[in-house]
Amino acid sequence: MGCLKGKKALVTGAEQGIGQAVARALAERGCDVAIHYYASKELAEENAKFAKSKGVTADVFHADLTKEQDAKDLVAAAAKFLGGIDILVNNVGDLVKRKYLNEIDLDFWKKVYDINVTSAMMVTRESLPYLEKNQDGASIINLASLAGRKGGHPGSLVYSTCKGAVLTWTKALSNELAPKGIRVNAVAPGLILGTRFHATHTSKESADETIRGIPLGRAGTPEDVARTIVFLASEYDGFITGATIDINGGIYCI
Repeated sequence: MGCLKGKKALVTGAEQGIGQAVARALAERGCDVAIHYYASKELAEENAKFAKSKGVTADVFHADLTKEQDAKDLVAAAAKFLGGIDILVNNVGDLVKRKYLNEIDLDFWKKVYDINVTSAMMVTRESLPYLEKNQDGASIINLASLAGRKGGHPGSLVYSTCKGAVLTWTKALSNELAPKGIRVNAVAPGLILGTRFHATHTSKESADETIRGIPLGRAGTPEDVARTIVFLASEYDGFITGATIDINGGIYCI
């Protein structure tokens, strides 16, 4: 895998779960990391402490990324701290609550869309001036979902729609930013246990049923996703852009 030592990474939603694993994996490979959090400063600071133990620079940054000014302030603060941005991981996302079509009002629709799609747009837009300064190229990785591929479980209509939008956003953005040397890719995780998302929205019975249908016979872990994101971030894969890597144990293949 390519050398990431000295690269500067901003990871959103990095206090727990997949974001935590990504921030730690990047730090282990020599990246300086800006760790964004929304809910838990304590968990974010634990991740920064871990990163620093690996000999890299790290700090935590709070923001509500559904708010435009917060997104602007986050990127400005992270870029100032890091001295630029080489790698952006748009990890923030949530189902919020399971609702069926007849239960969905416009406020709920907008809330889920803002968390999963608008936040990524704003952070990416604000990061662009820093990313395009990299003569060796830069990398953006977006978190999609298996739900964006096949629609998700009942009650996840809005979330699944948003993650489908992330897949298209990734392709369109890759075409737009390729002339600037910026690669844009996505990952689409399936059932990844050990995250707040599934602890909140997935029952044990549902998880067990899903696992029975996974060819590899287990659920994924945040580290499974983090390894893939590190690969996409690295210089090793400088010819990959506009791609989505599915991380689901074989339950869905294209």
